[in-house]
This record gives sequence, structure tokens and C-alpha cells, in this order.
Amino acid sequence: MGANMARRLKDCGYHVTAVLDLNAQAAADLASELGCKACNKLADVTASADVIFSVVTNDAAMRAIYFNAGDNLLVGAQGKIFINCATLSPAIFREVHAAAKKAGADSLEACMASSISHAREGKLYLMLAGDEPVYDRVKAMIEQMSVNRRFIGEAGRAAEVKALVNMVMNINTAGLAEGLGLAAALGHDLGMIREIFSQTGANSRVLETDAADMVAREHDCWFSAEHAAKDSGIAAGIAQEVGLALPLNTATKAQYDKMATLGLGSLDKSGIAELTFKGRHA
Repeated sequence: MGANMARRLKDCGYHVTAVLDLNAQAAADLASELGCKACNKLADVTASADVIFSVVTNDAAMRAIYFNAGDNLLVGAQGKIFINCATLSPAIFREVHAAAKKAGADSLEACMASSISHAREGKLYLMLAGDEPVYDRVKAMIEQMSVNRRFIGEAGRAAEVKALVNMVMNINTAGLAEGLGLAAALGHDLGMIREIFSQTGANSRVLETDAADMVAREHDCWFSAEHAAKDSGIAAGIAQEVGLALPLNTATKAQYDKMATLGLGSLDKSGIAELTFKGRHA
């Protein structure tokens, strides 16, 4: 996602100055492609740019890039704007927002509900939160990266909404896998079932994006089962904070956790069908 966002910004005439990744070779290759610097230190990224985007895997990774005592993005950060795009807990976004303010910088969350190809084409759907005047300063850049966007409110609020989006998406994906798996076990033509689903209350966005892959067992990764488990877990944590039970989310997370336990966590979320179609997985 980060690489394609950088490519998109370059195409739109922005000066991409530096990149960094845990995979140093990937960063070096991208830097060569974009004509920029591949950094080894987080502080060097901050020193090289006015606006710094981050896309990381989880809260621990976010904490590492902002709060690592030896090297972090907030070193020399005064006057910089940080735009953080990963799906993480609301708490870590609030923590980074406060730390950026203390360092004389600004932080926005720009949670993405889109795929890798959307990042390349500037067709992201972005949910944003933080200080609205800061959003206004980078709005032109954000508009070049997204086809739709919504500013939601103060720090952490976009992360809450993104958790809801992914929670419902994951539940829908699990439900679709069970419906198709049961239809297959009953001997129905799955093309017919998918067509009927699309015309009835069984219709959903994941029917369009995942159903064919579930039937064909093609689970090339666009959004991994491991990430689905993480994001359903974020929603569970938020629900616990407000004293709400989410039994469907709990069951869905258990399915994605099971995929990881069985070594299927790197498959696309559509791979949950491997647990529900008769005879596919022990």
C-alpha cells in the first residue's frame, strides 16, 4: 500500500524525498524507481520530508516508529505533518497525536478501506481524523490519492469507524463462506446460488469481491486472514471498553484465528472458505 501511495504522489507531481521499510531491499528498489533516498533511520525520513506517511502492521509497529528510544519519526519533527494510514486501535492514534503535538508537529489518521490497486490509481476511500485545520492543509494531496473521503472528527474517531467497517466486512465474508459451503454440500450449482444471492437479501459487497475466489479456491492475498483476525480483535477491544457483547464478531475472529493456527493466515480473507467447504481442510 505504501509503495503504491508513493508512486501515485510521484505521478501527481509531488516530490517524494525518502522511503523506509523493514524490507531494506524493497525500499531500495522503490527509491531507485522514484528517484529518492532509501533511509535506514526513521529520523532521516522526518528530516527529508514535510509530510510523512506511515503504513504499518499493528499497534506495536506504530509504537516502534514513534516511540523507539533510539530512533523514531518524532526526532526533529517540529513543523512536520504525519499521516498514518494503517488499521490500528483508536488508542494508539490518540497516543501518537498527543506525542506529535508535544514535539511541535501534527498527526492525522487516514484509515484506508481500499485495495493495493486503488492506492496506485488514486482511488482510495479514506476515513480521516485529527485536527481539521491540519486536514485542510493537506486536503489537496489527500484528494489526489482518494476517490472518496470523509473527515470524521478528533483523533481516534476514524480508527473507530474503520474497525466497524472491517468487523462487518469480516462477518459478511465468514457468512458468505458458510452459505456457499452449505450450498456446495447440498449439491447446488454455485453459479446459480451466487446469482440468487445477488438478487436477494443475501447480497453484499463481499459477494462481488470474494465469492468467485471462494468457489475456485483462488486466495491470492489482497487482505490477509491474519489482518482480518487483527481487525476483528480491534473491534472486540473497542466493544469491551464500552461494555458491549458482539457474538458474531467473536465467532468470526475465532474462524480467522483458526486459519492462522492451521497455517492459512497468509491467504486472502476469502480463504475462510477453506474451513467451511466440505472436504477442503481437515
